[in-house]
Amino acid sequence: MSIQVTDLFKIYGTQKALNRISFDVQPGEILGFLGPNGAGKSTTMKILTGFIPQTSGSAKICGLETSENPILTRRKIGYLPELNPLYTDMFIKEYLLFSAGLMGITGKEANSKVEEMIGKTGLSPERNKKIQQLSKGYKQRVGLAAALLHDPEVLILDEPTSGLDPNQVLEIRNLIKETGKNKTVIFSTHIMQEVEAMCSRVVIINKGNIVANDTVQSLQSRMEAEVLIIVELKNEINKNQILSIKGVSSCEQNGLVYQIRAKHDIREALAELVSKENNLILSMNKELVSLEAVFQNLTR
Repeated sequence: MSIQVTDLFKIYGTQKALNRISFDVQPGEILGFLGPNGAGKSTTMKILTGFIPQTSGSAKICGLETSENPILTRRKIGYLPELNPLYTDMFIKEYLLFSAGLMGITGKEANSKVEEMIGKTGLSPERNKKIQQLSKGYKQRVGLAAALLHDPEVLILDEPTSGLDPNQVLEIRNLIKETGKNKTVIFSTHIMQEVEAMCSRVVIINKGNIVANDTVQSLQSRMEAEVLIIVELKNEINKNQILSIKGVSSCEQNGLVYQIRAKHDIREALAELVSKENNLILSMNKELVSLEAVFQNLTR
């Protein structure tokens, strides 16, 4: 396995950031690492890349423990952090040559690698500009080019499309998908559409705990197995009566409007309940629960 996380635990003072999480990523796989802000995504990635140590547990890159082999594991990783650290007063090629030198790539090999990455990441139209003159989308491309210079086996991306406009998001998505054909990629996001577009599998983390580790198809099956009933009543009804209907998993009330999640269509049973209470249904709609709603349900 290219990435193997086992019982990973991290605590900052009294705050538990990771609670003994475990997952792995196979060679050639693109894994989506999802969770709300503060869930533990960035902490996990910083441990995997050797920026911070874990409190306990194991984090391995290509079979090597990151805490025991920090230099060797970093050579196998390309990393694009959430806050892309670029020297904006440098020209694109100047910055990439500088980055190559830090990786021990010099001379003709450095020039060759930089030219290859400029082409591969679509930077050619902007190659003569300083980084400060670039749009955020092109800055992300520069960061990705730098991460790929040493041809790493594993690519770790922390919210690579954050703050981009829809066109830039599509461009970076395509770039990651193309890159992922011959590398292992893990990228964090809180945007479910990113996972649908790029990933075969997803790990969802919330408050330092993994709440889902499944294929996108299985998550979609879970989505299709649930329905959302939105009903407006003439008079208020006790939510506990709705929750007592077989198959109902949750009920949220906003005035006289009730949003009910259920494992199957419960409209007939709901109508019977309302009738017994001498109440009246003003409107009722059934919708499929979206993939985003599944995410929200898991991380609420």
